[in-house]
Amino acid sequence: MFATIDPVETTEERRNLDREIPTCGSVIGGKRNKCVIFPVKSSMVAESMERSNKNWIVQTKPAYESDLIVQVGEFSFHLHKLPMVARSKYLNRMIIQNSSHEVQNNNSVSTIQLDNLPGGPMAFELVMKFCYGWKVDLTAKNVAPLYCAAHFLEMTDDLAQGNLTSKAEAFLSFVISSSWKDTFKVLKSCESITRCANRLQIPKRCSEAISRKACMNPESFCNSDYNIDNVKLEVVADNWWFKDVSVLRIDHFIEVIESGKQRGMKSEVAGSCIAHWTMRWFARFMNGFENLTLQNSTDKLKAMTVESLIRLLPVEENSVTSTFLLHILKLGSVMKIDSELLTRLESRLVMMLENCHASDLLVKNYGDNDGVYDVAIVTRMVKSYALHISDNAQSNVSDVGRLVDDYLMLVARDQNLKAAGFQDLAEALPQDARACCDNLYRAIDMYLKAHPESTEEERTCLCRSLKYHKLSQAAKEHIMKNNRLPLKYVTSIILLEQVNVTKPRTAFGSIYGQMKSQVVLGESKCPGTSWMMSSQNEINLMKREVATMKGQLNDIQMCKTKLQGQVKKGFNYKKNLASVRKIVCFGFNNAKLRSFGFAPLST
Repeated sequence: MFATIDPVETTEERRNLDREIPTCGSVIGGKRNKCVIFPVKSSMVAESMERSNKNWIVQTKPAYESDLIVQVGEFSFHLHKLPMVARSKYLNRMIIQNSSHEVQNNNSVSTIQLDNLPGGPMAFELVMKFCYGWKVDLTAKNVAPLYCAAHFLEMTDDLAQGNLTSKAEAFLSFVISSSWKDTFKVLKSCESITRCANRLQIPKRCSEAISRKACMNPESFCNSDYNIDNVKLEVVADNWWFKDVSVLRIDHFIEVIESGKQRGMKSEVAGSCIAHWTMRWFARFMNGFENLTLQNSTDKLKAMTVESLIRLLPVEENSVTSTFLLHILKLGSVMKIDSELLTRLESRLVMMLENCHASDLLVKNYGDNDGVYDVAIVTRMVKSYALHISDNAQSNVSDVGRLVDDYLMLVARDQNLKAAGFQDLAEALPQDARACCDNLYRAIDMYLKAHPESTEEERTCLCRSLKYHKLSQAAKEHIMKNNRLPLKYVTSIILLEQVNVTKPRTAFGSIYGQMKSQVVLGESKCPGTSWMMSSQNEINLMKREVATMKGQLNDIQMCKTKLQGQVKKGFNYKKNLASVRKIVCFGFNNAKLRSFGFAPLST
């Protein structure tokens, strides 16, 4: 016997990983990767095989009455013992075991129940045709169930040369070694016969074949007998096979990745493939995560899948992105998977925060009442980082500070984001994490603009993280005109600005202190009184200047007290804000203000 493979398309029109090679066994004609097999010799040939509802009836010539009924699931096959036992040791053994019972009941028809036959009625139909000498069409979709059924029925060559097991094995090996796409079809067909297929190592063989081709250098395809389906060789990338493996079931996918790792697959390629499979596979389940109960088998399977993916992740640095880790951490948190795995993910993310971008942290929520993005999970990461940096002197906390502020600006417009959640993240890092608070101020202003219903208390709490000395002059000027901020905070900024203007004057105090010490030193060195008398007038003048400045500061404090009293009385916010500078500088004309360094009031 021989095998012929007829290409459907020329290699110039289609590039594929299918290598046309002959194989041994009884394989006749047909399309590419499809064969027709015949038994070498049949003891009884069927004239017809008819199906009536769920009953298969075989007619032979010359006509022999059926003496064997094989029940497979809901289907009954009315057969003859001779052709069946000539090919199957299992059926022969079962008939012998039932013979004594049949003799006692004077029943010439043997009945055999095959409830656990791999492939079920479909596979047994092919077995029946093979035993009666009919042609059997083998394809990538049915070869694995038929191979398992042949093993179950013990249809080996020591019973009859060229039996079904060896023929199915020959075609299975051919498909796995030669065809990329048909290997996936074989794997898909194994899903319904998992136990038997795993025992015969069919998924393992398919996975190794897939990983072997996936690990090949794409440039080597030009100099080999392999080609790639629908991909031009000059643009082949490492991820050309991601889409194909994304249709695999989790256990088969794990086998492919594990086999690839053993073959030296790059860690970043393996990590990207895992991320691609995860995002595509779980996209169909996202809408149901808010109602996840883990009480049914489907939800438990999802949780087990997430745990398996986490264990599968490469451990090498930069093998997976922080965005993917956050997404899978979110999935694990919702599904309440093993806490040890969640802790491992969190620790890995903490080490990656310094190199993240704000967009990497955008993880969507799945519930209707929550915010668009999960800010709480990012807050937990940042707090863990804050604990980590206390033990790591090389941590670059300023980079994480900028990251948090940029992230807050991205999520600030979320209508469902609570003020407490925003504030919690803003205060998650220590004070020295921000050299400048301008970006934090922008994020707070964006949040207040998107949430006009925020209470005065919430506004005040949000501004608590803004430090005056870490704001630029432009930010301070914007704050003094911003009516979205709490009046108390705006007032404090204006007062601090006015005090800051008086610093050149108050510098005389330090000069006075230095000169006083010099005078004391001069007294010890020069006991004469002439030098002291000449400096006494300057000292008195400086004392008066200092006393004047103290009075000015007292007046400012009084003005602040008055303003706070007006705020408590509930005066109009905008009216108060517009008159803050006049209240602060109450009782001073422009000339006097200029003499002490204050900005003049507008008329």
